Amino acid sequence: MRLFIFKNSLNFMKLKWPALIFSTLLVLGSLVSLFTKGLNLGLDFTGGTVIEVQFQQQAELDKVRTALAGAGFADAQVQYFGSSQDVMIRIAPRDGVQQKAIGEQILQVINTVAATPVTVNKVDVVGSSVGDELKEDGFLAVLAALVGILIYVAARFEWRFSVGAVASLLHDVIITLGMFSVTGMEFDLTVLAAVLALIGYSINDTIVVFDRIRETFRKLRDATVDETVNEAITSTLSRTTMTSFTTALTLIVLFFMGGAMIHGFATALLFGIAIGTYSSIYIASAVAVILGASREDLMPTVIEKEGADTPSI
Repeated sequence: MRLFIFKNSLNFMKLKWPALIFSTLLVLGSLVSLFTKGLNLGLDFTGGTVIEVQFQQQAELDKVRTALAGAGFADAQVQYFGSSQDVMIRIAPRDGVQQKAIGEQILQVINTVAATPVTVNKVDVVGSSVGDELKEDGFLAVLAALVGILIYVAARFEWRFSVGAVASLLHDVIITLGMFSVTGMEFDLTVLAAVLALIGYSINDTIVVFDRIRETFRKLRDATVDETVNEAITSTLSRTTMTSFTTALTLIVLFFMGGAMIHGFATALLFGIAIGTYSSIYIASAVAVILGASREDLMPTVIEKEGADTPSI
């Protein structure tokens, strides 16, 4: 059901070349930042020490951070974990220092600012080899998702639409990673999970648009490809807008109230949804149109039957 009714189709394809040029610049800028500056990888990928402690009363994180900074641990990440009494401290690996010794030093510093001795729930040491394995597995997960989507869309629609869908997804992933690279925000496993979720969200929007393009080809038999695509995108615009809006509302709540643990996750999805909505409209469909998508590509069987049923004069 269309929530907003447009009397005339919006001419999205008129801006396909400016949109593609703009997106190309964004992708190139993101790649330059990724190759020169890189990502600020979290301890999930770099390794380090993770300490979970429990205070007898509410922990004052500012005091804990100040004490750790004074003891030479200015890079320590301190955040609540579950409740205001449970605190997680993450320390990056240090050359020439045993991780176990770092954990003991951290506990001594925390006890100097705590009214009563804290309880240690867990001390984990993440090696760099584990981080390298996680990076490799994360890359393979994204690659497998893109290959699977390429095959699925090619089977359901046509190879031109498949290329457009994968180009749109690559566009979303690269620009989102570029945003994290430019801003220096920490990239950890929760952000990687958000990137994978973004791929699923974006391809869902793209498939909805492609389905409507196929339906519109059947209705508007005398329309050009650009007119057909414009009508299809316009007819799904209200659905796309409302879906993105309601999803963004949930993510905004998580961003401000979900705590530091999922801050990166919410940020990646909020940014990714905006980029994904844009790419579903302009990148996926525009690439398919530029590659020469036509009515015959989506409905060869229907056209043959219509020709067979036409009476001869």
